[in-house]
Amino acid sequence: MREINVSQITEAVSGLCIKANKLLPEDMCECIKRGASAEVSPVGRGVFDDIIANLDAAERTGLPICQDTGMAVIFIEIGQDVHLVGGNLYEAINKGVSKGYTEGLLRKSVVGDPLERVNTNDNTPAVIHADIVSGDRVRIVCAPKGFGSENMSRMKMFTPSATKDEIVDFVTDVCAKAGSNPCPPIVIGVGIGGDFELCALLAKRALCRSVSVRNPKPLYAELEARMLERINRLGIGPQGFGGTQTCLAVNIEQSATHIAGLPVAVNVGCHVTRHAEIII
Repeated sequence: MREINVSQITEAVSGLCIKANKLLPEDMCECIKRGASAEVSPVGRGVFDDIIANLDAAERTGLPICQDTGMAVIFIEIGQDVHLVGGNLYEAINKGVSKGYTEGLLRKSVVGDPLERVNTNDNTPAVIHADIVSGDRVRIVCAPKGFGSENMSRMKMFTPSATKDEIVDFVTDVCAKAGSNPCPPIVIGVGIGGDFELCALLAKRALCRSVSVRNPKPLYAELEARMLERINRLGIGPQGFGGTQTCLAVNIEQSATHIAGLPVAVNVGCHVTRHAEIII
């Protein structure tokens, strides 16, 4: 049994909140550059130039990539051979979010109640997803989520008779209705299967997968390609100014479901779909 003090988790989460908001994953940067090279519209290419210049400025100055530094979504996998000591895990995670957003001078956007709307002033509480896995390590992924894109996300409870074409149509329609709101070029996370809440979680997890990695099942890899092609045919383009590169990547995650169900969730990510991870 390996002991890990939760203070280590606090420090790790703090650092991840800052890193994720200031440095885009390398695969995401490369995907943006490929999109810039593929863009046909002169206006769209100009927008890509601005996006790339913004990424360079964030790295050079240490400022956030985007003014919306998001709601902190924390995925934590805890090895079953780990004994956490020194305090409560969730309190330690939220302490880390508070520390990161305060010391990192990140915008604090969380309100403590959805109707009373009073800012908590430290971006807590985080959205926490904890899993027990094999081993003696702890893996933490921090995925700050801005709400310009989050608000465009949708879910539909299909019946099992739905075809693949209907699912592609639904995902495409979500992006068409989103238009310029999620700051395209976008990244799309799609969850298929599970039940109501698991399907949405699958879509969120999909956004944390590298944009350079396709679904290992050919069936879903083909769907990812079809969805990407259909979305880019919409012509919304970078920041909504028109063009061929509305979407940079589509990631699908799937799970077992009930014989009577076929839930599909679409989680929309902006061109700065952020995440950072660490293993303790």
